Amino acid sequence: MPLSSAADGGRTTNRWLQLSAGIVCMVMIANLQYGWTLFVHPIQEKWGWSHAAIQVAFTVFVLAETWLVPFEGWFVDRLGPKRVVFLGGALVAIAWSINSIADSLPLLYLGAAVGGIGAGCVYGTCIGNALKWFADRRGLATGLTAAGYGAGSALTIIPIYRTIHEFGYQAAFLWFGLGQGIVICLASLAIAAPRPGEAPPPSRRVHQTAHDYTPAQMLRSPSFWLLYVMLVLVASGGLVFTAQLALIARDFHVSGVDVTLLDVTLPALTFALTLDRITNGLTRPLSGLISDHFGRETTMFGIFALEAVGVWAMSVWGHDPVMFVVLGGVVFLAWGEVASLFPTTCADYFGTKYATTNAGLLYTAKGTAAMMVPLASLLAAATGHWHAVFMIAVAMNAAAALLAIAVLRPMRLNLLAKSGPPSEPARQEGAA
Repeated sequence: MPLSSAADGGRTTNRWLQLSAGIVCMVMIANLQYGWTLFVHPIQEKWGWSHAAIQVAFTVFVLAETWLVPFEGWFVDRLGPKRVVFLGGALVAIAWSINSIADSLPLLYLGAAVGGIGAGCVYGTCIGNALKWFADRRGLATGLTAAGYGAGSALTIIPIYRTIHEFGYQAAFLWFGLGQGIVICLASLAIAAPRPGEAPPPSRRVHQTAHDYTPAQMLRSPSFWLLYVMLVLVASGGLVFTAQLALIARDFHVSGVDVTLLDVTLPALTFALTLDRITNGLTRPLSGLISDHFGRETTMFGIFALEAVGVWAMSVWGHDPVMFVVLGGVVFLAWGEVASLFPTTCADYFGTKYATTNAGLLYTAKGTAAMMVPLASLLAAATGHWHAVFMIAVAMNAAAALLAIAVLRPMRLNLLAKSGPPSEPARQEGAA
């Protein structure tokens, strides 16, 4: 199967161009989630609102980003991906513009909601498009697309940080918000879904269903709900670290301490945020590629176990500035892969035809997990430290690792046996 098809009536169907356009769009929404931690303390200093109250905005953003994705997927199926992503870019620009003038918590929450809807339009559509164009390399393609979201803020962390300190957080919201939104709108013009026969057949390395489950059918499957619970377990800790890393660094008294690694010297928090974005992005295509060859559940077990160890190590040694930077990289390396493994596994289990909507329904688990962020702030405030929050995250990741190998894999084999023969019947466990 060729890697691209000819243009038809001016329509560009090269699937690598589709992948690239999706990655660019994901890079442009990355700061809405991963740059947020830089704004929390400046907002608190200016308005005197509590950290927990400010972090409600982060939860609102994630809820709007995730819980509306299935509905956005419905529009993608009817209007096409281009229009939905273009709308998402416009909303991204509007959202951070609202944040730049927000002088009350309700207005801050409104900006978060608008940004979440915009980011969800982009995220769900680009992931769904990768799933459809790359059934033969689903883990890698989804991972590369998700890497744009995970690592996309790495290059702008330092510029945003400096803009906040030199011109104020409101200027940073306005300038970066408008720039990100404009780039998304331009990149959306290249995005298109595959027509029948344009995309290659599924991979033979990983078991994939022979039946396309409708969203209603998928919601009746126990395998879906197990995936949902596992995503909540893993994403909860990851979102807490994403939103609270700056506060954790301050509480650990390492935030402004200079750290030198590989001849690069930066304050510990800035260094950690930059490294975290790199490892968070790197793990997505890497984990996807590994899972394409060794199976989704086996990869989940290993990476979730690593996350449990990384969070535990952060609780023990994170008060050292160098270890804070290094272990922060490990934590984000191990949690970022959820963005590639879960939608890929969902498409493997439930088919390609409704992949955008089905993956969107699973993605709502991230919104459920986001409720942990303000609760973590309250728990840390009540106990006076982050140890209890860390230990809960360790337990959640350890539970998800065991569920992947001991429960999910047997359920997957049973599901595929019912839905039709897998892509390669002779390899019962070779890909798992």
